[in-house]
Amino acid sequence: MNIEQFKGLARLPKFAIPSHYDLHLKLDLSAACTFSGTVKINLSITEKTNFLVLNANQLQVHQALFTTSGNQQYCPSDVVVDDDDEVVVLVFDETLCVGEGLLGIEFSGKLNEHLKGLYRCTYVDEGVKKNMADTQFEAADARRCFPCWDEPALKATFKITLDAPSELTTLSNMPIIDEKLDGNIKTVYFEETQVMSTYLVVVVVGLFDHIEDTTADGVKVRAYCPVGRSDEGKFALELTIKSLDIFTKYFSTPYPLPKLDMVAVPEFAAGAMENFGLIVYRDNEMLYSDSKSTARRKHRMSIVVAHEVAHHWFGNLATMEWWTHLWLNEGFATWVSYMATDNLFPEWNIWTNFLRETTGGLSLDALEQLHPVEVEVHHVHGVEQVFDDIGYRKGLAIIRMLQGYLGDDIFQVRKFTF
Repeated sequence: MNIEQFKGLARLPKFAIPSHYDLHLKLDLSAACTFSGTVKINLSITEKTNFLVLNANQLQVHQALFTTSGNQQYCPSDVVVDDDDEVVVLVFDETLCVGEGLLGIEFSGKLNEHLKGLYRCTYVDEGVKKNMADTQFEAADARRCFPCWDEPALKATFKITLDAPSELTTLSNMPIIDEKLDGNIKTVYFEETQVMSTYLVVVVVGLFDHIEDTTADGVKVRAYCPVGRSDEGKFALELTIKSLDIFTKYFSTPYPLPKLDMVAVPEFAAGAMENFGLIVYRDNEMLYSDSKSTARRKHRMSIVVAHEVAHHWFGNLATMEWWTHLWLNEGFATWVSYMATDNLFPEWNIWTNFLRETTGGLSLDALEQLHPVEVEVHHVHGVEQVFDDIGYRKGLAIIRMLQGYLGDDIFQVRKFTF
């Protein structure tokens, strides 16, 4: 059977479509910093095939089994891992027929130090440096944590279970529904998510203090901060609650989850990430001190927090089909974050800063070697290039022009149907 047909593809073949993931991760945060796990994926086989092709990167696949809805079981005769294309191909001697089934995979990996996928970072507890775990899956790094169909359009529900040290806080997209203790290890069960993309799945395990409050609609909002610094999370907590209320009214759509957490971590590649139900911030983007932080920091924090909250509607609920359209996802969230910040702090004249952003985008756009705002992504290795100032700044300018041309009433009604 020829597996060369799957080499160099921009997208996964569509003869199998996932609808649900049951993911169980076991984290070892000792010096080894390894993890193991099982994932059970509900699939619809849409055409006869002898292959299942999904994404995996820097994972060891130990065992796989496909079970049909009629309880027929098929073990792959070969498991081919392609590190260049970041896929794993399961080869079956028997043909898998059209219908529903369950794919189970056992796997393991190492928490990396590259701030991608499931990675480790360190914190200091009573003078001792210790490991914690965090995830960053956008754009295409959920595959570094578990085998999956790692494309934004291939949405599914997720039920996540974590085994972690009992003294640490465990966070994910949804609230905890149960915990079981076995010695110094606890197994934590999270509520099933709503339908979402793989890049929005999140896991954080570390030592935190937290503060909390509730929105007018009863959504619980928590800010998880380094131990002893919860006071510095108050401003971000206040901004998040006010932004949720603003966007709920603006989009005429309620926030869809029972909670929204935010967590400040010491090592994070971006400023923040809008994981559904758990926003992760680099600590200096979330923590604010009235006595130590500058007014510039306060302005930036306000825009960043509103940006990440806005993504819960535009990005998380309404999602781009492919990374080619990232500019729309990020440009819109940036534009609406200015709108929210102006609503909260009109005395700042925040649209003046918007003009600086637009001018900077125009200067970049004038360079001959710069790409257009919409870039065709033909391979996973090309995804990262679209996360740049052209996508954010020029995308922001285009959205603002469209809103100005249509008028706010028409723009708001036409654009936001979720």
